[in-house]
Amino acid sequence: MHLASPASKKRAVLFTVLFLVVAILGLSYIKWWPYYQKTILAATTHTIGSSILADQVSGTFTWKGAYTYAITYFTAVWKAAVLGIVLGSLLQVLLPSKWLWKVLGKTSFGSTAAAGIASMPGMMCTCCAAPMAVGLREKNASVGASLAFWLGNPAINPATLVFMAFVLSWKFTLIRLVGGLLLTFGVSYLANKLVKDTDKVDVDELVETDEESENRPFMVRWLKSIVTMVLYVVPAYVLSVLLLGAARFWIFPNMSGAMADSLIAIIIFAIAGMLFVIPTAAEIPIIQTFLAMGLGGGPAAALLITLPSVSLPSLLIVARSFPARVLVFVAGSVAGLGILSGLIGWIWL
Repeated sequence: MHLASPASKKRAVLFTVLFLVVAILGLSYIKWWPYYQKTILAATTHTIGSSILADQVSGTFTWKGAYTYAITYFTAVWKAAVLGIVLGSLLQVLLPSKWLWKVLGKTSFGSTAAAGIASMPGMMCTCCAAPMAVGLREKNASVGASLAFWLGNPAINPATLVFMAFVLSWKFTLIRLVGGLLLTFGVSYLANKLVKDTDKVDVDELVETDEESENRPFMVRWLKSIVTMVLYVVPAYVLSVLLLGAARFWIFPNMSGAMADSLIAIIIFAIAGMLFVIPTAAEIPIIQTFLAMGLGGGPAAALLITLPSVSLPSLLIVARSFPARVLVFVAGSVAGLGILSGLIGWIWL
């Protein structure tokens, strides 16, 4: 058995601490402090801002509208997107492969649960969390653990749940919490069953690979990782957001009367929400606006689950890191949970 040298162990501890420091500082500036302020806003005004789809009623398709939507979206998420890419790249060059594999490399529920719990402080949207899921897969984290971290960031975001309780209602919050838990821990764990032999990793090889990489300068390794990540993430991300911004008037059709709270509306909005892309917590003002426009509780509850959990851009970002059947399973599960939540909302809300 190949054992890591004492010097290598010291570097591993130092690099892990460095990664945690960068993550804590970045999240404090981009997420934790702004969300604390937004919590006060939600508690006092029962709103967290205007809907990113505010022009949905009177608007019609134009490429200018698509461009405007993309600019609005990226203005809201660019800091978190940059942090996600930075952390995803640093994860690959700082965290020891053996340590990470021991915690997150198994197909057991324990690895899935650990990743899901670890996702909660991140509170990122699905696209901003996607580069970290890519990084985890590069470090041999299991499919289930990588998915739990990716899906858990938006689905069980504690700040979003607090906003939701103040702005929407406790019923919406409970539906979201249960759906988010099922998605993060249940769907992610079941996805392991679609991949064979993921536990069969040569630990000695992981140690040797880490030691060989440490012989190269850190900046060289990190720059290679981040450039690869940017080239891998950005083009598909930007293009798909632009296309979704153009198609949003067809994705979310205007409905009135009985149709606005029908089974067909639940199905349409569940699928639309699964494909569409939004910033963190933007589902709250979107749902608030749609409810004011006459949308029923059923379709609104469907959006509650599907809008934040995945999107076409985030699926494209992680496409090379997961087997296609896993991503089809995840997308189908998100839409299915959305429909189930919609049916509950149809009866309960």
